[in-house]
Amino acid sequence: MEHANGPIWEVTFWEFFFVTVLLAGSAAYLTGRAMARTWQGDGHLAFYIVLLAAATRFIHFALFSGTLLSLHYYIVDLFVLLIIAFIGKRITRAGQMATQYSFQYRRSGPLGWERSG
Repeated sequence: MEHANGPIWEVTFWEFFFVTVLLAGSAAYLTGRAMARTWQGDGHLAFYIVLLAAATRFIHFALFSGTLLSLHYYIVDLFVLLIIAFIGKRITRAGQMATQYSFQYRRSGPLGWERSG
């Protein structure tokens, strides 16, 4: 199988999109939501995403003949997954703040909240 290596994806764009963005990205988003719902810190979330990025590299290796131990592409996967996870956490946290503390905060966009009044 011929690879279309680039600075962002080692395999083809569609394989990267399917595995890293859709599959692992969905797991990262849900992990971010879970960390927000249990009021866990950012360090816990980052730790879980580091593990998820390693699993993502394994999927690229096992299914699409990617390189298992590639630091460059691991960091790319990790970066993408961290962004998705922290967006998931922030969206959930904004909803929590506006709902649980509605006497003091209201939602200001999908990622934020502000003081009411």
